[in-house]
Amino acid sequence: MSETPPGPSGEPLFGDSRRYSRNPFRFIESLEEAYGDVSRFDMGPMDTYVLCSPTAIERVLVSEADRFRKPDFQGDALGDLLGDGLLLSEGETWERQRDLAQPSFSMARLAGMADRITGHAADRVGSWTAGETIDVEDAMTRVTLDVILDLMMGVELPDSRVRTIQEQLEPLGARFEPDPIRFAAPEWAPMPGDAEFERAVSTLDDVLDEIIAVREGTTGGEDGPTDFLSVLMRARDEGAQSPDQLRDEMMTMLLAGHDTTALTLTYTWFLLSEHPEAERRVHEEVDAVVGDDRPGMEHVREFEYVDWVIQEAMRLYPPVYTIFREPTDDVTLAGYDVDAGTSLMLPQWGVHRSERFWDDPERFDPERWRPERANERPRFAYFPFGGGPRHCIGKHLALLEAKLIVATVAGDYRLDFVGETPLELLPSLTVHPKQTMTMRVEERS
Repeated sequence: MSETPPGPSGEPLFGDSRRYSRNPFRFIESLEEAYGDVSRFDMGPMDTYVLCSPTAIERVLVSEADRFRKPDFQGDALGDLLGDGLLLSEGETWERQRDLAQPSFSMARLAGMADRITGHAADRVGSWTAGETIDVEDAMTRVTLDVILDLMMGVELPDSRVRTIQEQLEPLGARFEPDPIRFAAPEWAPMPGDAEFERAVSTLDDVLDEIIAVREGTTGGEDGPTDFLSVLMRARDEGAQSPDQLRDEMMTMLLAGHDTTALTLTYTWFLLSEHPEAERRVHEEVDAVVGDDRPGMEHVREFEYVDWVIQEAMRLYPPVYTIFREPTDDVTLAGYDVDAGTSLMLPQWGVHRSERFWDDPERFDPERWRPERANERPRFAYFPFGGGPRHCIGKHLALLEAKLIVATVAGDYRLDFVGETPLELLPSLTVHPKQTMTMRVEERS
């Protein structure tokens, strides 16, 4: 076997970054189809190894996770945005912050919050009228922002401030869309969109300052509230948390805490609208399980088909389409020697849609999540939340939210997609639809 994995031949200076930037989803698929478990390409000046082997991915994320780290983003825009929050921090900082956060995300706590999640969904849905059209991505973003602000920060913001947060999401996302010029240019070089990005970060910092000011004096002692902001503010008051660290955690929580769930719900509604039989089965299950009640934790435990639909939506449209790691020492992966510091891409998009692991992978098929079928696949043929010690801490909250919001909406309405097809996707830190996700609200008889 050759010393380096196979891959496409890039062009001078840009490598393969221009092909990647035009359509990273198709580029990742083409690498997986052509080369299988492992390949390499040049992301401008950066040599990148692409792992599409569930076995190798499991090693990187789980069994040998201590030999791999997240790349150092602190000198670039992602570091400016999220700082040393849970998503980017490493070592002792990450371990300390993860320990602080864990009680806020425990299932014991979240189970007691189910009614509040349903309440936020019902409040937003209550403003809909049959026959109107809505932007379902916008609607799901508003609900998931309501939830994360309440459950993790202990506040409810007026609509005007929630809208302010939403208005910053586009310039933030635009900064992370693939750009071959950015890949080749030094980080300090000014680029179009930088000023808008900086203004958006500053605006969100102001919102977070307002939230922290409102919560001053409300967090109590050891028996005080267990939302994450209360936990961090108590640690700050005890000298165990700097104001900068508190800011970084809250920015990470605000953005990562709502976005992936809103996208999961957006794609779920789109797929159900495109597949009426699956939609009918969701309605039947919600009717049978929830009846005339308000969706709650006791109903979530009984959902089966609703769960399969959400899992399948995250398979076809994983909100995070790839994650990166780098080895801290020289390793061998899938038969190739990999030097310390090499960029490793672990693409959910490529693995989730691989014919090697999924029958007819581009088909929406919730039945593939029947236990007997799911057990036939490699564990890391599906990893929307990552895996191992660095798996998404909000996984349980995201799934609980998604099921409760689906049940709340589906109990009264069906949503009919009337936007443009085929669906086009916008690559940023997460996978957003390019077109407005216009859906007509139809009251169920």
